[in-house]
Order: sequence, then structure tokens, then C-alpha cells
Amino acid sequence: MHLDLTDLRLFLHVAEAGSITAGGARAGLALASASARIRDMEVQVGVPLLERGRRGVHPTPAGTTLLHHARQVLGQVERMRGELGEYAHGLKGHVRLLANTAAASEFLPELLAGFVVANPQVDVDLDERPSPEVARAVAEGQADLGVAAGHADLTGLERHLFRLDQLVLALPPGHALAGRERIAFAEALGGDLIGLAGDSALHRHLLEQARRVGGRMRLRARVHGLEAVCRMVALGAGMAVVPDAAARRWLGGGPGAVPLTDAWAERRLYLVARRMEELPSHARRLAAHLLGGQRVAVSPAAVR
Repeated sequence: MHLDLTDLRLFLHVAEAGSITAGGARAGLALASASARIRDMEVQVGVPLLERGRRGVHPTPAGTTLLHHARQVLGQVERMRGELGEYAHGLKGHVRLLANTAAASEFLPELLAGFVVANPQVDVDLDERPSPEVARAVAEGQADLGVAAGHADLTGLERHLFRLDQLVLALPPGHALAGRERIAFAEALGGDLIGLAGDSALHRHLLEQARRVGGRMRLRARVHGLEAVCRMVALGAGMAVVPDAAARRWLGGGPGAVPLTDAWAERRLYLVARRMEELPSHARRLAAHLLGGQRVAVSPAAVR
């Protein structure tokens, strides 16, 4: 059996995307080439690696085993490249970082800009996901680092406090609720809301919280980005649940940003990894940068 790194990387991308077309594109391969490689892998292994259906593909039991080993092998290769990159400056490192909406939109852009300027040989791929998905993906080795809220299951992950984040109800000027000290999310469900478009982590989180209290969000509009949401609120289009940092940045805070009373709205954001000491050196440098220069070695107290 001979499976090279291209095969393993392709299979990983296909399994994560649930599609040979999308997985092949991530691996830089045309559909015909990707399909041929997958078929050749199945011939070498002697059993099907993917179950194919109308809604895409997913790994068979044998494919799941291959996926586990592919992540381990590719992770080790990336760590090797990172360590060699300390000596061979022409070799680029790559870090995959997942984060929830607040971190991806409000806290990380400036930090990542500073890092990539200072580290021209390191590429960073930031992807927005809900906190539970961030934690799960990091635990499964799909990402090097993640930023997730403490309500997610962080069991088995090394974690370091990154930021404190409070969700607030942003209100248009002169709104009847302006000036309240705090408000429950359920009260906001009776009014017109502006939400985030696309597969936003925050939007999915709010939909789940609305379902739990037996309500639904009455969305007047969905737009891309927290800046656009806040601008529409400022122009009187409706209310919105946004991170306090976004309200302060785009609305100036004040009486038009009322903290939510719900326990899930007060969040500690953690930088998480499976084990910091096992990361490639460039990923450890990014972690230290995000934590303000803190040393990121394994600490038993940091692993839960």
C-alpha cells in the first residue's frame, strides 16, 4: 500500500467538506483527478473509504480510521515543517485557527495583522464557527488553535483565557428599552431584529437560544458583518444582539447597548489547543502573540 501526502491531504479535505468536488478544490485538484485518486486509494486499501449519496460523501468505518491517521501524519508533517522553518526561512508555515463570531470579528483581526506582518513566513487561515464546533474541531485535530466560549465542552483541551465577552442588545436611538440596566433575551424576541447573514456562528447561537425559551427571532433583515448590523440599528431599522465590543466600536456604547441577563450572554473566551507543546513552532508563536506574549507551555491547571 502506498498513500502519499497528497492522498492523505485530499482525503482529509474531502471528508471535512463532505464533497469530492469541494475537497478536491481545497487540495488544488480538479474533480476528475480527485475522484481518480480516491478510487486508487480504495483499490489499494481493498475496501470503500467513502459512502456516496445524493447529499455528498462521508467516511466508511475504514475511511474513519484512515481519516484519524491522516490527521496525525499531516499534523506531524506540519510540526516538522515548522521546526525546520526556524532554519530554512524560505519554507512557509501554516496555522489553521477557528473562532466564534465575537473573536473572529472583534478581537482577532488586529492581532492577526500584527502577527502576519511580523512573521512573513507564516500563513494563517481563520474560519468562523460556533464555539462547540470550534472545541470539537480542535479536539479532532481539524485545527491547530481555536477561540471558544466557556459554555462549550472544552474537556481534554489545553485552554488559556483570551478575552471577556458580553452580549448586549443594541437599540436604535430613542428606543423605549434604552437606558435599562439589563434585559432578558426573551424580551427582545417580541421586537424587530437585525441579524447576521450567512452561516454566522452568532446567528446560529441566537437561534438555538430562542428555541430554548420557546420563541423565535423576528428578523427584519440579515446583513453581513457586525459593522453592517450596528449601522442598521443606528439608522432605526431594528434591534440586534451583538458583542459589547462591537456596540462600543460602531455605536459608541451608552444607553443604547443593554447587557443581556441570560447566563450564556456573559462569556469567557478561551484560546484552546489539544496540547500547546505539540504544536508546530509557528503555531506556538501565534498562540503567544494572541495571549500577549504569555508563555504557552503545558500547564496541568490549564487542561480540563
